[in-house]
Amino acid sequence: MTEIVIDANNTEGTVKQLRVALKGTLEERWGEHTLTMDNDLAKGTIRFITFDWGVSLLEYDITFFDDICLVMDASEFNPIHFTYCLEGHCGHRFGYQSEEDIKTLEQFQSVIITSHDGGFNYGYFPANKKLEINVIQITRKQFLKKRLNYLDALNEKLYEVFLDTDHDREFAYFGAYNLKLASKIGGLRKIKTKGMIRLMMMEGLVYEILSLHILQHDKSLKHKAPETTLLSSELKIIRGLAKKITNDVAQDYSLEQLELESGLSQAKLQEGFKLMYTRTVTEYIRHSRLEVARDLIRTTDLNISQIVYTIGFSSRSYFSKIFKKKYGISPSEFQEKALVTVEE
Repeated sequence: MTEIVIDANNTEGTVKQLRVALKGTLEERWGEHTLTMDNDLAKGTIRFITFDWGVSLLEYDITFFDDICLVMDASEFNPIHFTYCLEGHCGHRFGYQSEEDIKTLEQFQSVIITSHDGGFNYGYFPANKKLEINVIQITRKQFLKKRLNYLDALNEKLYEVFLDTDHDREFAYFGAYNLKLASKIGGLRKIKTKGMIRLMMMEGLVYEILSLHILQHDKSLKHKAPETTLLSSELKIIRGLAKKITNDVAQDYSLEQLELESGLSQAKLQEGFKLMYTRTVTEYIRHSRLEVARDLIRTTDLNISQIVYTIGFSSRSYFSKIFKKKYGISPSEFQEKALVTVEE
C-alpha cells in the first residue's frame, strides 16, 4: 500500500501535493485545474475548481495501480466533504480509529464527512479499480459569509455541522443509495462548453448536487429515505438501461425484452426506475421520447409526422395528446412558436 500524507491548507494545495506524490502534470484553464497521471502509479485525472462562496469541487477519474491510503491532516484545512462514488468504491476512517473501523463508501451512496480540528481523515482507494468520485468541499467560515440564508433549509444536525466554524466536532453520515445524484454528477461530467459559460454551468450543477446531498440526509432523519432491495450492481445495470433508452428512443422497448437483456426481473426493473427516476419503465420510455421530440421540433426542419416516426411512435394523434398533456401546448403550436423565435 502506498501512503500519501496531505497537510495542505486548501484544495489547490492538496492537488499539488498529489501531483508530487503521483508524478503527474498539472494544468489550469479558466480556474479549472486538471492533474493528469499516466505512469506506474496511476492513470487518469483529478480535477478541481474553487468557487468564491466557500465551495470547491474535486473530481477523481482515475485508476490506481497500488492500494492508496491518503492521510489528510485536518489542522490547516478541514472542510465538510460531500462525497459520491459514481464508479467504484473507497473507504474512510478517522485518525483515532483502527483499520477495522474503515467504512466503505459504496457506489451510488451519499456520504458526508468532516473531522475535528487537528484530526485526520484516512481515505482508502483500491488498486486496479476504475474510480469516478465526486467531492464537494465546503469551507465553513467562507461559506457562511456568502450563503448564510442557505442554512434555513438545513436540519438541526447539519446546521450544527455548518456552524461549527471552530471544528470542534467530527461528523460522518453514510446514506442510502441516491440515483438522482448519479444523474446530476453524470451531467456535470458531460459539460462540453468552454470558458465562462462552462464555469457557470458547473457552478449551477454543484449547487444542485450539494442540495441533493442535504436533502438525502434530511429524509434519512425523518425516515423518508427510499428503501430498496437492489444491490449497487443491479442499480448500475438499471442506470445503463436508462442511458440506452435515452440514446435510442426509437427502439421498440418492452419489459420482457429489458428483462432478458438485463437479467433482472420485471419487479426489480420497476423498483429501480421508480427509485432513480420516480417513473415506471413505461413512463420513463415515454418521457424520454417526448424530450427528444421537443428537441427535434425546436432544432430541426422535420415535420411532426416525421418526428413521430423518428422517436418510435406510430400514432400522431396519440403523440399529440401526450405531448400537450406534458408541456401544456400541442406539437404544432410548439413548432410555430419555435419558428417565430428563430425568425426573431
